[in-house]
Amino acid sequence: MNKKIVASILMMAGFASGQSAAQTAPEGYQLQQVLMMSRHNLRAPLANNGSVLEQSTARAWPEWDVPGGQLTTKGGVLEVYMGHYLREWLAQQGLLTSGECPTPESIYAYANSLQRTVATAQFFITGAFPGCDIPVHHQEKMGTMDPTFNPVITDNSPEFKQQALKAMEAQHQRYSPDESYALLEKVIDYPSSPGCKQKQQCDLRAAKNTFSANATEEPGVSGPLKIGNSLVDAFTLQYYEGFPLDQVAWGEIKTEAQWRTLSQLKNGYQDALFTSPEVARNVAAPLVNYIRHALVDSNAGKAPRFTLLVGHDSNIASLLTALAFKPYTLPGQYERTPVGGKILFQRWHDEKGNRDLMKVEYVYQSSEQLRNGEPLSLAHPPQRVTLQMEGCATDAQGFCSWDAFTRVLNQAAK
Repeated sequence: MNKKIVASILMMAGFASGQSAAQTAPEGYQLQQVLMMSRHNLRAPLANNGSVLEQSTARAWPEWDVPGGQLTTKGGVLEVYMGHYLREWLAQQGLLTSGECPTPESIYAYANSLQRTVATAQFFITGAFPGCDIPVHHQEKMGTMDPTFNPVITDNSPEFKQQALKAMEAQHQRYSPDESYALLEKVIDYPSSPGCKQKQQCDLRAAKNTFSANATEEPGVSGPLKIGNSLVDAFTLQYYEGFPLDQVAWGEIKTEAQWRTLSQLKNGYQDALFTSPEVARNVAAPLVNYIRHALVDSNAGKAPRFTLLVGHDSNIASLLTALAFKPYTLPGQYERTPVGGKILFQRWHDEKGNRDLMKVEYVYQSSEQLRNGEPLSLAHPPQRVTLQMEGCATDAQGFCSWDAFTRVLNQAAK
């Protein structure tokens, strides 16, 4: 990592301490272990000036300063901010000591072997533990998917394929995207696009989606849903990156209602491919097994006190479904799995009751925090939403029984 960039990021962070705005734990509760599953932070569009974007509109796309799919400089800054905040919170809870480098065995960072995931982990470590020598573990060969984070179908039976296709289609049917497609066609001036003129396909609402569920491949779809996802993803990233508003979707998205309408395409794409129980349990199995080993199988006294995993939105979406989390909403966000968002699995010990508990939270930056590049601290925290699992009833503070949580993990890992 460029040392000058790191130094400038640390200066920009404005690391001022403050009072916590997060929930305080009940008296006698002690945080013992945290495993954090993170999505990478802000990247350039995956289809940056690629065929999908170019075929969908005659309008010129803005240029990015990094290749498509790579973490941007601002994405690194945002991740440093998040790392700083979470270090403050971990120190406040007594899991780590403030102002000291943690011991090597107390921290473990592991990322998928792509530039945006490894860089996200490195920037988080820089923000959380500046000046400390903490490695980010990943496959040696960069640019290839690590099996732990690779959400591919592993069941090659014809029966599973048909079951998966039916489940994905059913998930998609839960959405009513006609209004979203109508607005998208207006934003991109679809009648003037190369795709419309060359292929005579000028109505996204009338086109057909074709789902795929092939072994050794990610669940997939071709058709308007894929086009809509690519376009809305590009607009969302432009907004986060801080492009002038007249360059974000060429100034055509002007209201929160329009963002919500368009975001249904991106959320619907993710839900259709990765959140049906049949597909999610299959593609998330390696990640579920890793988390189970880290939290349950490992000797509690020897396991890292803090584990950082960095992957993708598909990992988080399928993981939450595989573990039967209840539906959730993220205030201040249009995305269901926003960039830089983190699932915090927290193991607590209740001294009075002599019992272990689990609490799971979604910690993320709002759309405005991302766009404005807001530094984070206990005084100025990110958003936090407590998640609930079907098989692990929570109390008023969001804690559920450790034994019930382990049963859910064990069941999902079968």
